Amino acid sequence: MARRKPTKLFQINFGVRTYPILTALMIFVLVASCGRTPDLIGVDNPKLPTATIADASRQKIFIMTTREASDVVDVFYNDERAPEVGLASVVVSIPPIHVPGQLEAPKRLPPDPRKEFAVIDPVVYETDSAFVKDINRELSKRAPVDRTIMFFVHGYNNTTSEAVLRMAQFVEDTNFNGIPILFTWASGAKPAKYVYDLNSALVAREKLKPTFEIVARTNARTVDIFAHSMGSLLVMEGIVQADLSGRFNRTGRLGSVVLASPDIDIDLFRSQLRQIETDFSRIFVLVAKDDRILRISRTLSGGVERVGSSDLAQLKDLGVVVIDLSQVDDSAAGSHTKFAGSPELVQLIGRGLKARQLNPDVPAGSLGGMLAGVPIRIIAD
Repeated sequence: MARRKPTKLFQINFGVRTYPILTALMIFVLVASCGRTPDLIGVDNPKLPTATIADASRQKIFIMTTREASDVVDVFYNDERAPEVGLASVVVSIPPIHVPGQLEAPKRLPPDPRKEFAVIDPVVYETDSAFVKDINRELSKRAPVDRTIMFFVHGYNNTTSEAVLRMAQFVEDTNFNGIPILFTWASGAKPAKYVYDLNSALVAREKLKPTFEIVARTNARTVDIFAHSMGSLLVMEGIVQADLSGRFNRTGRLGSVVLASPDIDIDLFRSQLRQIETDFSRIFVLVAKDDRILRISRTLSGGVERVGSSDLAQLKDLGVVVIDLSQVDDSAAGSHTKFAGSPELVQLIGRGLKARQLNPDVPAGSLGGMLAGVPIRIIAD
């Protein structure tokens, strides 16, 4: 077992907000029941095509999925579980008016690419070789330092469209210049389907092994994993299985593993960490005590604390790097998605990941430097 280094705790000193569980439940149900982003993959605006917006930026997102393919164009992949991993890509058009931390998603179709995100040019790859070839083609267009991959795993209650948009916004705002790959699993995309989502994440974990093997065949210099919410459970389970089979990070190209607001039982997380041998300073856990969604998850899980909303004292002995976002209160995406919704934080995360890409020999723990310039408090055993 790898020797664990003392956990480092980072705390940002902004303002504090707290909400009773009942209030959080009411807010969550109201928000989840209205104003969802419509399915929009492959929907262009015939009167104002995205190609005509010269100053819009564009992000090509590669997709690996355990969802079933849909015959409905704007859905692309639905909420059913597929027996095999699907491979695809899309192009996301980001409007010229985009503000970091915001996701200017359309409320109705077709989107207005002058003001809203749009997702066009969906492509399905029939073979993993074609998928790898296209990724390598895109990597070859980058400067050597940017020939990297960000492997993003979304959380609970997401459609394919929502997951694509969030990743595109995060990639844009972090100024990530490498290749983004979205791993989208079969979320039911309904608040009442929490247990379905939990089981879908567990079903998908066996597909992470062949998924990682496909990614390992690319020419990327490094691969950073970024997982949100219930996606963190899937990633940790995948790492455990890979490590037990002796196949975890065989290429040595793994950079950082960032778990944002992880919806994982705290006792399960301890068990997962005990089963893997790696440099724990490469694992970053973004937590917030004011995370309203994780309060609901805790209630649904019999009152067991979730990692992403745990007290810092519970996390100090784990050996991972813990970054406390409890007092960040400027997130346009709410308390559960601060990593992407806080304008300053999302850019600082980008700087930290970039520092590792520029010099992979920099100790992974130095990613904490992403908070440079922000009031922080470091606590170590």
